[in-house]
Amino acid sequence: MGRGLWFAAGAGTAVYATIKARRLAYRLSAGGVADQVAALRLGVRALGDDIAAGTRKREAELVEELGLGRPRAAGHDDPGPPVRLVTPRPHEARKDVT
Repeated sequence: MGRGLWFAAGAGTAVYATIKARRLAYRLSAGGVADQVAALRLGVRALGDDIAAGTRKREAELVEELGLGRPRAAGHDDPGPPVRLVTPRPHEARKDVT
């Protein structure tokens, strides 16, 4: 019983190590690095889209709360395009940071 158990444990460890070694070899190959860069770009783009959508939503809420929308003409229900608040770019926000 003891030898069979150790044989199975060794075989399982060898299979696990082989799979991990293959995955590592692929990740370090040119194709693997290209896949990782593509995945990183996709993640950054998705994060940027989420931030932009949240910013637009919050700006619309602030315009509504502060009453900065366009005044409506009598009998005219369409408010027109939303007012876009101008915010400084991150690198222009603080001049003392280089």
